[in-house]
Amino acid sequence: MREFTARFATAEEIENWDKHVTANPSGGNMLQSAAYAAVKKGSGWSVRFLVLESGGTSSYDLVLEKKFPVLGRLWYLIKGPDLESVADLKPALDACAVFARSRKLNVFSIKIEPDIISSPEVQAQLAAAGLVKAPNIQSNDSTALLDTAAPDNEVFRAISSRARNAIRRAEREGCEVLERESSPETYRALYELMADTVNAKGSMPLRSYEYYAQFWDEFCNRGLGRFFFVEEDGKPSVGAFVINYGAKATYKDGGSTQNRKQYGDSHLVQWAAIRRMQELGCTEYDFCGTPPAAQIKDKAHHLYGMGMFKTSFTKTVTDFVGCHDFVLAPVRYALWVKGAERIFRRLETARTGQQFY
Repeated sequence: MREFTARFATAEEIENWDKHVTANPSGGNMLQSAAYAAVKKGSGWSVRFLVLESGGTSSYDLVLEKKFPVLGRLWYLIKGPDLESVADLKPALDACAVFARSRKLNVFSIKIEPDIISSPEVQAQLAAAGLVKAPNIQSNDSTALLDTAAPDNEVFRAISSRARNAIRRAEREGCEVLERESSPETYRALYELMADTVNAKGSMPLRSYEYYAQFWDEFCNRGLGRFFFVEEDGKPSVGAFVINYGAKATYKDGGSTQNRKQYGDSHLVQWAAIRRMQELGCTEYDFCGTPPAAQIKDKAHHLYGMGMFKTSFTKTVTDFVGCHDFVLAPVRYALWVKGAERIFRRLETARTGQQFY
């Protein structure tokens, strides 16, 4: 078992944060980026930039922090820690605990969600490390991942015949994908499409327009976000926002009008985004959210429709281990899970109108 030490990043490391995160063992995640740190800093979280080190290797991980009366501080290592193996989790978290205590930060629990693929053996290792399973937070703890390292003609042959036929028909019928610059008009167009989808299908809850506008601003201003649209009758009918972060592309936001006339337009938008992400050096495309693999064909699941669409590009659903808690103060953590978390989440939503996490 390797030994780790933990520290906060230096000013120079924070200045070059994205360069360090994308050099992590699994290439980092856009939710660990400087852009996302800026978004969360503006929505009630304190931001910490954490460095875990062992034997000459480093992992740079974003920590979101909230302070609560009586309980102390909660640390949320969003989509982290990014480590070489599941065996590194326990010593890395032990190092976090030692560091937090040495700085008298009064952290009662550390919430993690590393992109480690789940299996019964891995879940047993997490339990043996003292980690407590918690409800998942991020939409892509189960997701469809497409390998885009090959040339686009090979990637195209690898997707399902249903997706290929939809793309070809849309192209044959003159459907055209437009990549639009970031602007309030573009933001409003996509947000309205997202709201239309949520209202029609009752899927994931929609945050405020102001939240998305800031999110898109932060990523686009760093050259990390692209908007793709098709139009019908002169108005946007399908839209997508896709992030390129290191070698990973993520289909973060999307929406569409209902009862459209053009067949295959949604598939064509995704295919255009995939090819653009390849041009930007991305070798993996994350469709960002499906039902778990065991429920992918369950029509009662709220993500069933999205899952069917996304797995037309890649059949395999990847289930990550999801959210777990590393408990530093058992009594205070017990208060947290027995009702304090629910109360604080309700108060936060009432006060800000925003989601808690």
